[in-house]
Amino acid sequence: MRENKIINTIETERLYLRQWQAGDFATFADMNADPEVMQYFPKLLTPKVSDIIANKCQQLIADNGWGLWAVSLKVDEENSGGFIGFVGLNDTHADMSFAPAVEIAWRLHNDYWGQGYATEAARASLHFAFTELGLDEVVSFTAVINKRSQLIMQRIGMTGTQDNFYHPALKATHPLAEHVLYKISRQQWQDSVSS
Repeated sequence: MRENKIINTIETERLYLRQWQAGDFATFADMNADPEVMQYFPKLLTPKVSDIIANKCQQLIADNGWGLWAVSLKVDEENSGGFIGFVGLNDTHADMSFAPAVEIAWRLHNDYWGQGYATEAARASLHFAFTELGLDEVVSFTAVINKRSQLIMQRIGMTGTQDNFYHPALKATHPLAEHVLYKISRQQWQDSVSS
């Protein structure tokens, strides 16, 4: 059973997961035009498409109380807004073979890679998924060649299903088409946080 809750901000040791602000959009557009950040996505995004995605993220959080939250560093919040990317939860597309499901996803500016921020924010998102939304399971998926994201999935307690699939939006011959699927159940999550 999933209830929509009103949520303002999720706080971790170093981060805020919060509603999107107008000042986040330019940095997000820069990220989406960066070949390194977008290495495992089919194409770079124009500023217009990036803004559409950010607006959608903002609206879903406004409507539902949760979603793909803007992530900012606590140390920068009062000065620059501190936006470093997004982490959060999203309903999977209906054409996915495992839909309906809620996925956990992330995309951070590459200046902030390798510092544990995605893992920290993803753990907070899982906590919200299981304690506030009452979900039974959360999934995550990425291209087979995206080892960096798979490591984050493993760090937050997710398990590979060994049930690879081809992303329905990509031709089977596309180098990013084959995806791995990871999952974590509420029981697995409870066991991992209590150990």
